Amino acid sequence: QVHLEESGGGLVQAGGSLRLSCAASGRTWSTPVVGWFRQAPGKEREFVAAINWFGGATDAGDSVKGRFSISGDFAKNTVVLQVDRLKPGDTANYYCTAGSRLTRLPSEYDYWGQGTQVTVSS
Repeated sequence: QVHLEESGGGLVQAGGSLRLSCAASGRTWSTPVVGWFRQAPGKEREFVAAINWFGGATDAGDSVKGRFSISGDFAKNTVVLQVDRLKPGDTANYYCTAGSRLTRLPSEYDYWGQGTQVTVSS
């Protein structure tokens, strides 16, 4: 089992920044990929970014490339999603997830956190 806990969400004005953290515990070695998805009310869960602990390969969704960046500290079992130049359209609940493959498909991930809300005001 892997437990994931997100933090760092909040209310921010458009153009602002937030630093979302995902703390992983348990059998983290079994899930080398940690990712972030987001979901707004009435919308499907959307891939944001992911990182492979081993090797450091990353991927980011088209709507956030150039504004969001992901990094990981395996020694601390923490993955950080730095979100910059926020837009009202980025408002959503942001979920941390873990799995064995770097993919944009939410069904491929095995474990999920409870989420942290990000609200961007115009």
